[in-house]
Amino acid sequence: MLLIDEAQSMAPAVLAEIRTLSSAKFDAACYLTVILCGDDRMTSLLRHDDLVPPASRIRTRLVMEYASREELLTLLEHVTRQAGNATLLTKPLMQTLADHAAGNCRMLLTMAGELLVEAMACEQTQLDEKLYLEVFQVPAAAGERKSKRHTVAQGRSAR
Repeated sequence: MLLIDEAQSMAPAVLAEIRTLSSAKFDAACYLTVILCGDDRMTSLLRHDDLVPPASRIRTRLVMEYASREELLTLLEHVTRQAGNATLLTKPLMQTLADHAAGNCRMLLTMAGELLVEAMACEQTQLDEKLYLEVFQVPAAAGERKSKRHTVAQGRSAR
């Protein structure tokens, strides 16, 4: 099995070659299954003249919609519960993360992970909106954030 992420960025010639590899039959059995993962641009790419043959061979298409705010909140509640600390994130922080994740589960969990790393560095036991504002502040104040992180890093190495 070959799983290709960000397939919408591939050149049509490469996708056409992958079709050739996946259609090769050895002893009447297909040994390569290809899974293409991509965003909305994937559909447009598959309409390219050179990709009509491989596009016609796609057996299953799964189109995922953006997650709703409620689905993102449910995901956060689930992962914190599974991690053994259902109160790790304050409810206002969970709502803020869900609002800023743009319906993207990966973005949601990436932001939460960055907050967790910062909380560990600062030895915080609960993540809140104050930490969110410190970590994800506007670029104009980014120099201030870097100097704080540098100070935290120095403090840890001195222990």
